Amino acid sequence: MNKIKTTVDKNRPAKLQAFDRLLTIMDELRSNCPWDRKQTMESLRHLTIEETYELSDAILEKNAEDIRGELGDLMLHNVFYAKIASETDDFDIADVLNSVCDKLVRRHPHIYGDVQADDEQAVKENWEKIKLKEKGNTSVLGGVPQSLPAVVKAMRIQEKARGVGFDWDEKEQVWAKVEEEMEEFKAEFDSENGQMPDKEKAQDEFGDLLFSLINYARFLEINPEEALERTNKKFIKRFQYLEVEAAKDGKQMGEMSLEEMDGYWEKAKKQ
Repeated sequence: MNKIKTTVDKNRPAKLQAFDRLLTIMDELRSNCPWDRKQTMESLRHLTIEETYELSDAILEKNAEDIRGELGDLMLHNVFYAKIASETDDFDIADVLNSVCDKLVRRHPHIYGDVQADDEQAVKENWEKIKLKEKGNTSVLGGVPQSLPAVVKAMRIQEKARGVGFDWDEKEQVWAKVEEEMEEFKAEFDSENGQMPDKEKAQDEFGDLLFSLINYARFLEINPEEALERTNKKFIKRFQYLEVEAAKDGKQMGEMSLEEMDGYWEKAKKQ
Protein backbone atom coordinates (compact mmCIF):
# COMPACT_ATOMS: atom_id res chain seq x y z
CA MET A 1 0.00 0.00 0.00
CA ASN A 2 1.35 3.42 -0.94
CA LYS A 3 1.69 5.98 1.81
CA ILE A 4 -1.06 8.57 1.27
CA LYS A 5 -0.25 12.20 1.96
CA THR A 6 -3.08 14.38 3.24
CA THR A 7 -3.44 18.00 4.28
CA VAL A 8 -5.67 19.29 7.05
CA ASP A 9 -8.69 21.16 5.68
CA LYS A 10 -9.51 23.81 8.27
CA ASN A 11 -12.65 24.80 6.39
CA ARG A 12 -14.12 21.27 6.30
CA PRO A 13 -16.78 22.00 9.00
CA ALA A 14 -18.02 25.05 7.06
CA LYS A 15 -18.15 23.03 3.84
CA LEU A 16 -20.12 20.22 5.45
CA GLN A 17 -22.48 22.78 6.99
CA ALA A 18 -23.05 24.40 3.57
CA PHE A 19 -23.78 21.02 1.98
CA ASP A 20 -26.18 20.15 4.79
CA ARG A 21 -27.92 23.49 4.23
CA LEU A 22 -28.39 22.67 0.53
CA LEU A 23 -29.87 19.26 1.40
CA THR A 24 -32.27 20.92 3.85
CA ILE A 25 -33.39 23.52 1.34
CA MET A 26 -33.88 20.79 -1.29
CA ASP A 27 -36.12 18.86 1.12
CA GLU A 28 -38.12 22.01 1.86
CA LEU A 29 -38.55 22.95 -1.80
CA ARG A 30 -39.59 19.44 -2.81
CA SER A 31 -42.23 19.48 -0.09
CA ASN A 32 -43.52 23.04 -0.46
CA CYS A 33 -42.82 24.49 -3.92
CA PRO A 34 -45.31 23.56 -6.70
CA TRP A 35 -42.62 23.77 -9.40
CA ASP A 36 -40.07 21.68 -7.49
CA ARG A 37 -42.69 19.06 -6.59
CA LYS A 38 -43.58 18.66 -10.26
CA GLN A 39 -40.07 17.98 -11.52
CA THR A 40 -38.85 14.58 -12.69
CA MET A 41 -35.45 13.38 -13.86
CA GLU A 42 -36.69 13.70 -17.41
CA SER A 43 -37.90 17.28 -16.96
CA LEU A 44 -34.60 18.31 -15.36
CA ARG A 45 -32.42 16.68 -18.02
CA HIS A 46 -32.46 19.50 -20.59
CA LEU A 47 -31.96 22.08 -17.83
CA THR A 48 -28.87 20.22 -16.63
CA ILE A 49 -27.43 20.21 -20.14
CA GLU A 50 -28.04 23.96 -20.36
CA GLU A 51 -26.36 24.55 -17.00
CA THR A 52 -23.35 22.51 -18.12
CA TYR A 53 -22.89 24.70 -21.19
CA GLU A 54 -23.28 27.83 -19.06
CA LEU A 55 -20.48 26.56 -16.83
CA SER A 56 -18.39 25.89 -19.94
CA ASP A 57 -18.92 29.49 -21.09
CA ALA A 58 -17.91 30.86 -17.69
CA ILE A 59 -14.73 28.75 -17.71
CA LEU A 60 -13.77 29.97 -21.18
CA GLU A 61 -14.36 33.56 -20.06
CA LYS A 62 -12.25 32.91 -16.93
CA ASN A 63 -14.98 34.54 -14.85
CA ALA A 64 -14.50 33.15 -11.32
CA GLU A 65 -17.76 34.60 -10.00
CA ASP A 66 -19.80 33.07 -12.81
CA ILE A 67 -17.96 29.75 -12.46
CA ARG A 68 -18.87 29.67 -8.78
CA GLY A 69 -22.52 30.36 -9.57
CA GLU A 70 -22.74 27.76 -12.33
CA LEU A 71 -21.06 25.13 -10.15
CA GLY A 72 -23.73 25.86 -7.55
CA ASP A 73 -26.46 25.33 -10.14
CA LEU A 74 -24.99 21.97 -11.15
CA MET A 75 -24.59 20.96 -7.50
CA LEU A 76 -28.27 21.72 -7.01
CA HIS A 77 -29.14 19.51 -9.97
CA ASN A 78 -27.11 16.63 -8.53
CA VAL A 79 -28.89 16.94 -5.20
CA PHE A 80 -32.25 17.26 -6.99
CA TYR A 81 -31.78 14.01 -8.94
CA ALA A 82 -30.75 12.18 -5.77
CA LYS A 83 -33.77 13.56 -3.91
CA ILE A 84 -36.14 12.32 -6.62
CA ALA A 85 -34.51 8.89 -6.58
CA SER A 86 -34.74 8.69 -2.78
CA GLU A 87 -38.52 9.07 -2.99
CA THR A 88 -38.73 5.74 -4.82
CA ASP A 89 -36.02 4.12 -2.66
CA ASP A 90 -33.70 3.73 -5.66
CA PHE A 91 -30.80 5.65 -4.10
CA ASP A 92 -30.05 8.82 -2.16
CA ILE A 93 -27.26 11.40 -2.06
CA ALA A 94 -25.20 9.26 0.34
CA ASP A 95 -25.31 6.40 -2.16
CA VAL A 96 -24.23 8.77 -4.94
CA LEU A 97 -21.27 10.12 -2.97
CA ASN A 98 -20.15 6.74 -1.66
CA SER A 99 -20.40 5.31 -5.17
CA VAL A 100 -18.07 7.90 -6.65
CA CYS A 101 -15.68 7.60 -3.68
CA ASP A 102 -15.52 3.82 -4.17
CA LYS A 103 -14.88 4.30 -7.88
CA LEU A 104 -12.07 6.79 -7.26
CA VAL A 105 -10.37 4.36 -4.89
CA ARG A 106 -10.71 1.48 -7.37
CA ARG A 107 -9.40 3.50 -10.29
CA HIS A 108 -6.40 4.91 -8.43
CA PRO A 109 -4.56 1.70 -7.50
CA HIS A 110 -1.29 3.67 -7.64
CA ILE A 111 -2.56 5.61 -4.62
CA TYR A 112 -4.71 3.05 -2.79
CA GLY A 113 -2.93 -0.11 -3.91
CA ASP A 114 0.41 -1.42 -5.09
CA VAL A 115 0.25 -0.48 -8.79
CA GLN A 116 3.05 1.74 -10.11
CA ALA A 117 2.16 4.81 -12.19
CA ASP A 118 4.91 7.38 -12.57
CA ASP A 119 3.28 9.78 -15.01
CA GLU A 120 -0.07 11.09 -16.23
CA GLN A 121 -0.23 8.75 -19.22
CA ALA A 122 0.22 5.67 -17.03
CA VAL A 123 -2.61 6.89 -14.80
CA LYS A 124 -4.90 7.35 -17.82
CA GLU A 125 -4.06 3.90 -19.17
CA ASN A 126 -4.77 2.25 -15.82
CA TRP A 127 -8.05 4.17 -15.56
CA GLU A 128 -9.28 3.01 -18.97
CA LYS A 129 -8.30 -0.61 -18.36
CA ILE A 130 -10.03 -0.71 -14.98
CA LYS A 131 -13.10 1.05 -16.41
CA LEU A 132 -13.30 -1.46 -19.26
CA LYS A 133 -13.15 -4.35 -16.82
CA GLU A 134 -15.74 -2.83 -14.47
CA LYS A 135 -18.31 -2.07 -17.12
CA GLY A 136 -17.84 -5.34 -18.96
CA ASN A 137 -17.77 -3.59 -22.33
CA THR A 138 -16.81 -5.76 -25.27
CA SER A 139 -15.22 -2.69 -26.89
CA VAL A 140 -12.82 -0.11 -25.53
CA LEU A 141 -15.05 2.51 -27.18
CA GLY A 142 -18.24 1.16 -25.64
CA GLY A 143 -18.23 3.78 -22.90
CA VAL A 144 -18.25 6.79 -25.24
CA PRO A 145 -21.73 8.40 -24.98
CA GLN A 146 -23.52 8.43 -28.32
CA SER A 147 -25.03 11.87 -27.70
CA LEU A 148 -21.71 13.68 -27.20
CA PRO A 149 -21.05 16.57 -29.60
CA ALA A 150 -18.99 15.27 -32.54
CA VAL A 151 -15.75 17.11 -31.71
CA VAL A 152 -15.82 16.01 -28.07
CA LYS A 153 -16.71 12.48 -29.12
CA ALA A 154 -13.74 12.34 -31.50
CA MET A 155 -11.46 13.46 -28.65
CA ARG A 156 -12.79 10.77 -26.30
CA ILE A 157 -12.55 8.06 -28.97
CA GLN A 158 -8.91 8.93 -29.59
CA GLU A 159 -8.09 9.13 -25.89
CA LYS A 160 -9.65 5.73 -25.22
CA ALA A 161 -7.82 4.15 -28.15
CA ARG A 162 -4.56 5.60 -26.83
CA GLY A 163 -5.35 4.12 -23.42
CA VAL A 164 -4.84 0.63 -24.83
CA GLY A 165 -1.83 1.55 -26.97
CA PHE A 166 -3.55 2.21 -30.32
CA ASP A 167 -1.96 5.53 -31.23
CA TRP A 168 0.76 7.24 -33.21
CA ASP A 169 4.22 7.55 -31.68
CA GLU A 170 5.15 11.02 -32.91
CA LYS A 171 3.18 14.14 -33.83
CA GLU A 172 4.98 14.25 -37.20
CA GLN A 173 3.24 10.99 -38.12
CA VAL A 174 -0.10 12.56 -37.27
CA TRP A 175 0.63 15.65 -39.36
CA ALA A 176 1.50 13.42 -42.30
CA LYS A 177 -1.95 11.87 -41.88
CA VAL A 178 -3.54 15.33 -41.86
CA GLU A 179 -1.82 16.17 -45.14
CA GLU A 180 -2.89 12.83 -46.63
CA GLU A 181 -6.52 13.46 -45.66
CA MET A 182 -6.34 17.00 -47.02
CA GLU A 183 -5.17 15.68 -50.40
CA GLU A 184 -7.97 13.12 -50.47
CA PHE A 185 -10.51 15.83 -49.63
CA LYS A 186 -9.14 18.15 -52.32
CA ALA A 187 -9.23 15.32 -54.84
CA GLU A 188 -13.02 15.23 -54.57
CA PHE A 189 -13.16 18.78 -55.96
CA ASP A 190 -10.46 18.55 -58.64
CA SER A 191 -12.78 17.33 -61.34
CA GLU A 192 -11.39 17.80 -64.84
CA ASN A 193 -14.79 17.89 -66.52
CA GLY A 194 -16.21 20.52 -64.19
CA GLN A 195 -18.80 18.20 -62.65
CA MET A 196 -20.01 18.80 -59.12
CA PRO A 197 -18.27 16.56 -56.55
CA ASP A 198 -19.97 13.56 -55.01
CA LYS A 199 -21.41 15.19 -51.90
CA GLU A 200 -21.43 12.03 -49.82
CA LYS A 201 -17.83 11.16 -50.66
CA ALA A 202 -16.73 14.75 -50.05
CA GLN A 203 -18.47 14.70 -46.68
CA ASP A 204 -16.72 11.46 -45.74
CA GLU A 205 -13.34 12.88 -46.68
CA PHE A 206 -14.03 16.11 -44.80
CA GLY A 207 -14.93 14.06 -41.71
CA ASP A 208 -11.66 12.15 -42.02
CA LEU A 209 -9.78 15.45 -42.28
CA LEU A 210 -11.44 16.86 -39.17
CA PHE A 211 -10.76 13.66 -37.24
CA SER A 212 -7.07 13.79 -38.15
CA LEU A 213 -6.84 17.49 -37.20
CA ILE A 214 -8.43 16.73 -33.82
CA ASN A 215 -5.88 13.96 -33.40
CA TYR A 216 -3.03 16.34 -34.18
CA ALA A 217 -4.40 18.90 -31.72
CA ARG A 218 -4.31 16.21 -29.04
CA PHE A 219 -0.61 15.65 -29.68
CA LEU A 220 -0.05 19.39 -29.27
CA GLU A 221 -2.12 19.35 -26.05
CA ILE A 222 -4.65 21.71 -27.62
CA ASN A 223 -8.30 21.14 -26.80
CA PRO A 224 -9.99 21.43 -30.22
CA GLU A 225 -13.44 22.04 -28.74
CA GLU A 226 -12.12 24.93 -26.67
CA ALA A 227 -10.06 26.25 -29.59
CA LEU A 228 -13.08 26.27 -31.91
CA GLU A 229 -15.29 27.90 -29.29
CA ARG A 230 -12.72 30.64 -28.77
CA THR A 231 -12.74 31.27 -32.51
CA ASN A 232 -16.57 31.34 -32.48
CA LYS A 233 -16.54 33.96 -29.73
CA LYS A 234 -13.88 35.98 -31.54
CA PHE A 235 -15.89 35.94 -34.75
CA ILE A 236 -19.07 37.00 -32.94
CA LYS A 237 -17.27 39.89 -31.22
CA ARG A 238 -15.78 41.17 -34.48
CA PHE A 239 -18.98 40.74 -36.45
CA GLN A 240 -20.98 42.63 -33.83
CA TYR A 241 -18.37 45.41 -33.94
CA LEU A 242 -18.89 45.52 -37.71
CA GLU A 243 -22.66 45.83 -37.24
CA VAL A 244 -22.43 48.59 -34.62
CA GLU A 245 -19.82 50.68 -36.44
CA ALA A 246 -21.58 50.35 -39.79
CA ALA A 247 -24.83 51.50 -38.19
CA LYS A 248 -23.05 54.54 -36.74
CA ASP A 249 -22.06 55.45 -40.30
CA GLY A 250 -25.64 55.05 -41.49
CA LYS A 251 -24.95 51.82 -43.39
CA GLN A 252 -27.19 48.74 -43.44
CA MET A 253 -25.99 45.17 -43.26
CA GLY A 254 -26.99 43.34 -46.41
CA GLU A 255 -26.63 46.50 -48.50
CA MET A 256 -22.86 46.90 -48.08
CA SER A 257 -20.24 45.52 -50.42
CA LEU A 258 -17.84 42.86 -49.19
CA GLU A 259 -15.03 45.40 -49.52
CA GLU A 260 -16.85 47.82 -47.21
CA MET A 261 -17.49 45.12 -44.64
CA ASP A 262 -13.84 44.01 -44.83
CA GLY A 263 -12.82 47.54 -43.87
CA TYR A 264 -14.80 47.35 -40.63
CA TRP A 265 -13.58 43.79 -40.06
CA GLU A 266 -9.96 44.88 -40.19
CA LYS A 267 -10.71 47.59 -37.65
CA ALA A 268 -12.44 45.01 -35.42
CA LYS A 269 -9.29 42.85 -35.42
CA LYS A 270 -7.38 45.73 -33.85
CA GLN A 271 -9.81 46.14 -30.95
